[in-house]
Amino acid sequence: MEKIGVFVIDSNPLFREGLRQALNQIEDIEVVAESNINDEALELIASFSPDMVLLDIGLPFLTGLNLARQITQRSPSISVIILTAYDDDEQLFQAVKSGAAGYLSKNVTADELALAIKRIHRREHIITEAVLTRPRVAERVLKQFQDTSLVGAAMETLATTLTPRELELLTYVARGYLNKQIGHKLSCSEQTIKNHMSSILRKLDANDRTQAVVMAIHYGWISLKLDESL
Repeated sequence: MEKIGVFVIDSNPLFREGLRQALNQIEDIEVVAESNINDEALELIASFSPDMVLLDIGLPFLTGLNLARQITQRSPSISVIILTAYDDDEQLFQAVKSGAAGYLSKNVTADELALAIKRIHRREHIITEAVLTRPRVAERVLKQFQDTSLVGAAMETLATTLTPRELELLTYVARGYLNKQIGHKLSCSEQTIKNHMSSILRKLDANDRTQAVVMAIHYGWISLKLDESL
């Protein structure tokens, strides 16, 4: 079985060792290397080419967030999960801006962390779930990429550029469905779903799914209410 390669970055050697021992007990996860929060971590990541990086954003937290941003920019195929001991709205907002795929408290259990790693490895963007439970952060994410000229009727016009199928797809994304699952629901291939999502991001001028979903919910284009037809 091919294992998910994980690289751990944390300033505390004891915590790194604890993560290594806990995750290496999971059958399909392997900690391939670890590092302190420093510039050498980037070189080590390039050497080991992990599937995922677990990153303690540290104190001051901007040091870790800057490292997260560099990882996602240099190696977009590597997913970053940010771990924090001081969870607040500002950190979550900065985590979204860094391009991280996950944002978790360091109080999570090994099983919860393993589940998050597996979901993100399946290309789920679980940080979206955290954003949607924090209205203030969602609003800031929206403002971050929204053109200030797009207000009122202009926003309604923008919404009409999305097809009914694209709005339906966004609804599934907001509810945590994977591309493969959405394809099954909509009777089309996974590649078609990816093409639709690329179209949505282009039309909304959004950087990623999180921004697109937040925008769609904020303006009432989609709803998270259960619908038996979906």
